[in-house]
Amino acid sequence: MTALFQRLPALSWHRPLMLLAVAMALLVIWSIGGMIVDDRTLTGLPIWAKSAKFALSVLIYAVTWAWLFAQLTRWRRIAWWAGTVAALGLAVELIVITTQIVRGTTSHFNFTTPLNAALWEVMGSSIVVVWIATLIASAALFADPATDPARNAAIRSGAVLSLAGAALGMLMVPPTPEQRATGGAISGAHTVGLSDGGPGLPLLGWSTAGGDLRVPHFLGMHALQVLPLILLVVEYGSRRIPALRSAQTRRTLVVIAAATYTALLTVLTWQALRGQSVVHPDAATLAAFAAIALAAAVITAVAMRSKDVVARHFPVGASR
Repeated sequence: MTALFQRLPALSWHRPLMLLAVAMALLVIWSIGGMIVDDRTLTGLPIWAKSAKFALSVLIYAVTWAWLFAQLTRWRRIAWWAGTVAALGLAVELIVITTQIVRGTTSHFNFTTPLNAALWEVMGSSIVVVWIATLIASAALFADPATDPARNAAIRSGAVLSLAGAALGMLMVPPTPEQRATGGAISGAHTVGLSDGGPGLPLLGWSTAGGDLRVPHFLGMHALQVLPLILLVVEYGSRRIPALRSAQTRRTLVVIAAATYTALLTVLTWQALRGQSVVHPDAATLAAFAAIALAAAVITAVAMRSKDVVARHFPVGASR
């Protein structure tokens, strides 16, 4: 094991999280194999699709946070423990999900038997622990800012939006009005206005007939990857576009991207809560999306135009 860490330095960023990432990579491969050889379905999807999705999401989470922890110069010990607790919590979650797949039943909202209820409670508790650990880890990022203002804005905004997206999952936990009326053994749902298991997008399973809270939940959680990727595109563009050579300009564009992402997340949550499918937006939803796109385009153009004028007349100052 020591030799492996020496040959692959990335595994030493945060060992518990990176070992979790390796385990999740193996689970993704196993789940893909399961989808090929196991023809069982659950809530309208191949039964192993759920573990594949969750394992891939956890893999991305683990690698991202492990890399961020490796950059810290302060709060390193607190961040290490927060990451370790998060790794353990996520491992518990995936163990429960995989166990229920093997048993041929759902892991979420399942109170059909005492065992199913206990496993769901354990998984729900682990999710809360992971969220708290991520909050502490995010505090470490704020306490130890990056030297580049644009990168600092991307990481901080991504962390906050990721926490908000994860918290949106709590909207799925309360029983639906229909469940309260019938007193069934399923309490909670991904879908709004319909029961889970109806028509959905391939592999993702997001409802194409009703609202689905997994859409904003997923997009919010992965803001910590999306915003830094946007920054990387902007940094690459700075090689050819003089206005982007200013760190403050790049920071402004990241802030605009974060505000746009927040607005998009808000509209998607509003859409889902109204019982409207993400693939069938009504006029009000389309108008909201159009307003967000227009505002983002105008503000970005203004920011780029002002900096472009500065860059052309004062190239030295613009590159600082």
